[in-house]
Amino acid sequence: MSRRRKQLGQLIRRELSELLQREVKDPRIKGIITITEVNLSPDLTQAKVFVSVMGSEQEKAETFEGLAAASGFLRHELGERLFLRRIPELSFERDNSIEQGGRVLELIEQVARE
Repeated sequence: MSRRRKQLGQLIRRELSELLQREVKDPRIKGIITITEVNLSPDLTQAKVFVSVMGSEQEKAETFEGLAAASGFLRHELGERLFLRRIPELSFERDNSIEQGGRVLELIEQVARE
């Protein structure tokens, strides 16, 4: 991945995190939401946003529905905040790495107690 794409991905991740905290009012988007990574296509027209959501499976499903519904708003707001010729289309992907890390820590603690 080029340095420019990496930096732009980090900038988009930071802005999206702030927008989700302060601007998005969709009641489906709730719980602890973490944007772990943003991968941009080589032509910068597509952005895969990897999101980790803590909560039940139903809450996770609702959150991703809300994110899909809010993608147009988020893209518009990114356009207002970032000075880019073209704002990438946003697609939200599930990232379970935080949950898996928590599960590994639980297993380590369990083994240590035994």
